[in-house]
This record gives sequence, structure tokens and C-alpha cells, in this order.
Amino acid sequence: MAASRIVIENCAIATVDANDTEYASGHVVVADNLIESVGAGRAPAGLENVVRRVDGTGHLLTPGLVNTHHHFYQWITRGLATDHNLFDWLVALYPTWARIDEPMARAAAQGSLAMMARGGVTTAMDHHYVYPRGAGDLSGAIIGAASETGVRFTLARGSMDRGRSDGGLPPDFAVESLEDALAATEATVDKYHDASLGAMTQIAVAPCSPFSVSTELMRQGAELARRKGVRLHTHGSETVEEEQFCKELFGMGPTDYFESTGWLGSDVWMAHCVHMNDSDIAAFGRTGTGVAHCPSSNARLAAGIARVPDMLRAGVPVGLGVDGTASNESGELHTELRNALLINRLGAHRESALTARQALRLGTHGGAQVLGRADQIGSVETGKLADLVLWKLDTLAHSSIADPVVALVLGAAAPVTLSLVNGRSVVEDNHLTTVDEDAVARSTRAEARRLARIAAAG
Repeated sequence: MAASRIVIENCAIATVDANDTEYASGHVVVADNLIESVGAGRAPAGLENVVRRVDGTGHLLTPGLVNTHHHFYQWITRGLATDHNLFDWLVALYPTWARIDEPMARAAAQGSLAMMARGGVTTAMDHHYVYPRGAGDLSGAIIGAASETGVRFTLARGSMDRGRSDGGLPPDFAVESLEDALAATEATVDKYHDASLGAMTQIAVAPCSPFSVSTELMRQGAELARRKGVRLHTHGSETVEEEQFCKELFGMGPTDYFESTGWLGSDVWMAHCVHMNDSDIAAFGRTGTGVAHCPSSNARLAAGIARVPDMLRAGVPVGLGVDGTASNESGELHTELRNALLINRLGAHRESALTARQALRLGTHGGAQVLGRADQIGSVETGKLADLVLWKLDTLAHSSIADPVVALVLGAAAPVTLSLVNGRSVVEDNHLTTVDEDAVARSTRAEARRLARIAAAG
């Protein structure tokens, strides 16, 4: 059967390939779910079975954005504990989070995914680690929401086995036993992980953090992931308090602790990594351990400024993350392109910290590296999966910025005229084509109210 083709032309293109190739006016041809050609000028004449032609005049085409760290369930607890640091924020919100159930998880995932997809995210991930007893099939609900939205998705199946009685932060009824956590994680991998080219759903093994899981869960989780051939994810070096916690409990800093439990390697990525010294960064670079940089959340929780320029110079794979929408209420990734550039310029490297093109690379190719999919997504290249975004830059908001990449990164959030995932349209003219946004908004409001009532009742 002949391939169905979509032709996009007359647009600026930032390919984010190894050479940062750009075209002031170029074309992309999509054949089924793959990029068939990309180049300057109009598309080749005589193409067969063209089912759609898109005039990209006034637009910039980029790879789809890749989100590398999120907590979808937090969509229904946005706007709370707004003046807290990380530990106080967790203490304030865990009693509420511990009461989520399957309908809440599904609605929250729908809201989180819709917001990201509408803003140019084509590959999303969710680090879900709260599995209260009797809450239902939370993983299945989240994966179902991602399938409906139409984005490429990684569920980092999280876990916690250190409750309050063991010195952890979450209530005891919201944590799993070591055995149950490992068994449920393995079952999720077996049921949902797809290792094939073009996979829409993948699973990672993801114990929550050093202060909410046991050393044995970290160690056995790493062994499980490598036995199953999936990636590993956790939080790391987010705050000064975490470093102190690790030194007091384990007699070493977070990076050394991770290494001792098998948690450094090219199949691992960690969220935040704010408080890392030269030795830590070198260890990540040497082992290929990735980082999900979450600048807005780090600022919201007063965690600090991650040393992203130093990580990049050391060869550390770095992507961008929204983080949970209870610590990044906007819930979309364009903000992270902008804030990654701006916040890192407040650090030691000042104006030489990051460029607009480096920020775009973090949000596309860097994220693909971190998720282990850079051979398939993250750049606009022949043979890669057709995950593409066409940004409208000829409106008032960007009208006097000549450089389209600078306009996208530093300007206001650009409308998405078209977003393709696997060659399929998920956004048209800044609206989702796959789900009813108003219905999602109603559902998330209702579930947020229901959760608040349940939490208030104790």
C-alpha cells in the first residue's frame, strides 16, 4: 500500500540535528509516521498520495517537545502550599495526595496531558509513585489517558516503601511494601512496555527518591529494570536538605549513594540535580546518567539553580521537565524553554550560560536522549518518527522578532497551528483534536473538589 503523505512547506525550520541545521524557508514531507524528506525551498514535485498540504508561511517548524519529568496526579492539587520549600510542601500535600483514586488519577492525567499537548509536547512522561491501598488501577488510568490524548508516553512506575513510621514523609497507608512495589512494577512493565520502533507507550522503573524508599528498593529496582531492559528514573540532589539526609542516613552524598545502589548509567535519568559538585557532575558525564532539568519547579520550591551549563560541558544528557503541576501550575513545557535560559543566566555563567538554540535543544533532542529515544525522535531528520510542531510566529506577540528560534524561546507562548505525533494530528489551530478540552476542564475541577472534600474529612 502506498504511503500517505503530508507536505508542510514555506516555513522556517529548526531541525535540531547534530549540526543545528536550519532553513529560513523549507519543507518537510511526512510519509505515514516517518519523516521522508526535509530541506530548503518547496517540497519535491510529483509526490504521490499527498493527503494534505500545509502552507507554513509565518511559522517555525521544530521537533515536538519532549517532557522528561512530571507528576500528573498533582493537576488536581494546584495552587496549594505556594510559599513552601520542598520538604514543607511535601509534608503539607502528602495527606491529600494519599487519598487519590482511579477516577482522580485519570482526570488529572487528562488535564496534564491536554495542557502539554496543546503547547507542543509530543512525548510526555509521568513519574507516578503514590499508590494508596484500594485506589484502583492508577497506572492503567494514566496510560489510558495518554492513549486518548495521542501523545507518545513513558510511565515511570514509581513506588515508596518508607512511610512516616519509618522516617519517611508519606502516610503509612500510602506506601507499598518492598515486595508489592517490585511485583507491581514488574507487572506494569510486562503489560504495557513496548520496545519497538515507533512505540507509543513505554515503562520505566522509578522508586520515588532516597528519602521515601529503602535502599533495598533502590537496589532491587535497578536489578529489575536491567533484567527487563527498561530505563530507570528517580529524583536526585534536589535540595540541600536531601544531601544532608543522605549523609546522615547513608554516610555519603546522593551521587555516591546512587552509585552504590546501581543507579548511575546510560539507562538512568534523574529529576532536578540542583545541588551537584564537580565530582557529581563528572560522575554523571562519565556514566551517561541523564538529568531532567525543571527550572520553574526548582524556583517555585526555592530549591536553587541547577548547573546545566557545566553538565552539558561534561557530556551529561539533559532534557527539560514540567515537574508536577502542584509546583508548576502552568503545566506546559514552553515555559521551561524560556526559564531554562533565563534562570541559568542568573547563575555563575551569566549571559554565556545558555543560548536560545541550546534551550530548544534541551526541550527536544536533549529530552529524547534522556528517554533513550534520540535515534527515533527529537530532531527533524529523514527516517525519524514524524513528531513535529508548527508554531505560528506572525502574530502581534512575535511580530518584531526576526529570529524565529529566539521568538519561540524568549517570546510569549506561540500558538500551535499543527502538532503531529507519529504522523497523526493531535493539535490544529491551537486546539486539541483528540479530546474535548472543556470536558477535561470540567472533569478535573470536579475531581479536585472531590479530593479536597475527602482530604478535609480525614
